[in-house]
Amino acid sequence: MKTDIEIAQSSKMLPIVEVAKNIGLTEDDIELYGKYKCKLSLDILEKNRRKEDGKLVLVTAINPTPAGEGKSTVTVGLGQALCKMGKNAVIALREPSLGPVFGVKGGAAGGGYAQVVPMEDINLHFTGDMHAITSANNLLAAAIDNHIHQGNSLEIDSRRIIFKRVMDMNDRSLRSIVIGLGGKPNGFLREDGFMITVASEVMAILCLSNSLMDLKERMGNILVAYNLKGEPVYCKDLKVEGAMALLMKEAIKPNLVQTLENTPAIIHGGPFANIAHGCNSIMATKMALKLGDYVVTEAGFGADLGAEKFFDIKCRFGELKPSCVVIVATVRAIKHHGGVKKEDLGKNNVEAVAEGIKNLEKQIENIKGFGVPPVVAINRFITDSEEELKFIEDYCNKLGVKVALTEVWANGGEGGLKLGEAVLDTIQNQESNFQVLYESELTIKEKLDKITTKVYGAKGVVYTAQAEKQIKELEKFGLDKKPICIAKTQYSLSDNPQLLGRPEGFEVTVKEVRVSNGAGFIVVLTGDIMTMPGLPKVPAAEKMDILNNGEIKGLF
Repeated sequence: MKTDIEIAQSSKMLPIVEVAKNIGLTEDDIELYGKYKCKLSLDILEKNRRKEDGKLVLVTAINPTPAGEGKSTVTVGLGQALCKMGKNAVIALREPSLGPVFGVKGGAAGGGYAQVVPMEDINLHFTGDMHAITSANNLLAAAIDNHIHQGNSLEIDSRRIIFKRVMDMNDRSLRSIVIGLGGKPNGFLREDGFMITVASEVMAILCLSNSLMDLKERMGNILVAYNLKGEPVYCKDLKVEGAMALLMKEAIKPNLVQTLENTPAIIHGGPFANIAHGCNSIMATKMALKLGDYVVTEAGFGADLGAEKFFDIKCRFGELKPSCVVIVATVRAIKHHGGVKKEDLGKNNVEAVAEGIKNLEKQIENIKGFGVPPVVAINRFITDSEEELKFIEDYCNKLGVKVALTEVWANGGEGGLKLGEAVLDTIQNQESNFQVLYESELTIKEKLDKITTKVYGAKGVVYTAQAEKQIKELEKFGLDKKPICIAKTQYSLSDNPQLLGRPEGFEVTVKEVRVSNGAGFIVVLTGDIMTMPGLPKVPAAEKMDILNNGEIKGLF
């Protein structure tokens, strides 16, 4: 059996100029980065502003196992299937982070015969967007400490600097550090720390901006610290938002590549989904909607995290209206939610499927709660039994939800034709009455109550003393009237990763509340969420190599 990289390396890619031409773009609309990838001009949106948008299909999932359930693979496979069916389909994905690539989870380029290519480039540096974000972020971090060193006219309280440095790599040793060691020439001594680039507010800003000037304004609105009087200090007070936007002038342009079957794929932005909002950029999605009749995009992790944030944050800011939602489920994940141990997930166990399917049922309810019709995609694995698959299909049929067995990993677009038919039928025959869950003008606690009770199924929210204090501070400065971005475990509907299936009667504990003022949302931390992951005992990097002829080995 070929590995993902072996499949990708044996594919026949079209020159990206041809891929662009197939969706109505000219050479003036693209900026080449080699033969097989390019940047898209921001002028495309203006040129096509009168053109009707295509239909937007979101791919989400049930709460996953640690290995993931193939959401990106299904997204790519569905796009390929729609093209195979003669539809003008465009895929919109997030960019991979180097941290997971060299760690344990892998990239975000799909898998098997449902991949975007050139996969080596996409997973390794791509067009440099991550580095631009890192540089812009760290310019602001350097400006903060330099301002304090040069006299601190803003009276920044060095104990209350909330903006952190970032790097696009998993490095646990940088989570908590001390800077300014070495005496007076090296600045003031203080505690600091690093986050991974994809968890930074600058990444979120890139993905939620509607133009370069919007991005610059959002950069200026980043809350970086509080002064000695307890008042907010913003990036614009340090006067570096223009320089930060300058560093982002190329990164703001979406990237165009293709799938193994030459389906166009726009890949742009990559915020973490359990920390940030987990969706590709608004500009990339809007561009795809102008270029394709059907756009297939994804949101990170389960529907309780990714889809909720896609709806309440991205769709709110981008004025997007999804037509259909695909919920990816696997037999192994459903059995996991039914209490089966990892080593037994490959064994036939219909009883565990019957217990674990409650998680899928809740996610279906969640999607319907936003007024969007769902379709269930069963992402098939070789260990799945016919009895288990039939149980899931029958269960979905009883719920009145279309369900399709999906084999895109093994068969590419051909393996997604049934899913494609189900999606098209749903779009044509079921109207989407999409609506956000709450109004931004509600109080922070009112918004949290709606998310936790309606989406997670909790009975209520418990606040730590620190969280209570932070909420009052945000209200004091008028920073509370924004959408909520909850950081929690992806493995459970609750904030406890051990509570599998469809837990009831639990409370969500809010530990910390802070504002990403530039991005435009409030971050609420529950549980123990790492903003700087660590590498595993055996990192994926140990299996990677490059040969004398430039051939890459071991990259998935």
